[in-house]
Amino acid sequence: MKQATKARLLKSLRTIHGWMGIIIFPWILIIGFTGFYLNHSRMVLSWFEGPSYDESQFADWPDIGADEAMARALAQQLWPDQRLDRIDFDSYHGRQAILITVGDGQVILSQPTGHYFVKEGFTRKTFAPDGTLLHNKVYWGSAFKTLHTRGWLTSTFGTFIADVIAFALMIFAISGLIVWWLPRTKKIGRLFKRQNA
Repeated sequence: MKQATKARLLKSLRTIHGWMGIIIFPWILIIGFTGFYLNHSRMVLSWFEGPSYDESQFADWPDIGADEAMARALAQQLWPDQRLDRIDFDSYHGRQAILITVGDGQVILSQPTGHYFVKEGFTRKTFAPDGTLLHNKVYWGSAFKTLHTRGWLTSTFGTFIADVIAFALMIFAISGLIVWWLPRTKKIGRLFKRQNA
């Protein structure tokens, strides 16, 4: 390879490598951190999770016999523009509950007490029957796994961002290797000539 061509190639590769590094820098951190989480989930979650909420108080609340109409009204109030997708009758945290799923989330109404949970994205909020917020929980584990596999917190882009970053990391690695290797080829060539002389 001629020296001028080699110098131009090296300059181009350094530019590509530098810009690629700047562009993908946030995702390098995200992939590194979330990968560390996958190996050490308990330790990482201990950094983020707040105090747990004691639900034992609900056992002392009066039995109001919440019904499906109340659950539907709650869902309508929370997501007025969303279509109701599904209604389930199941147990949640040890109490009979009505679970209503809509496009953007889920409301879970405890039938005995009327307290309810609202799940949206990676959060779950606990409310008293009068609408007072009692607790806010973030599902950090699910958020980290989603970031690691999608490169984003929503499914809007599917795995597109993660796939682009994966290819960008490969280009970053290959360009870095070439940028490191090219200046050394001349020295390696001289060593071979000396040994064969």
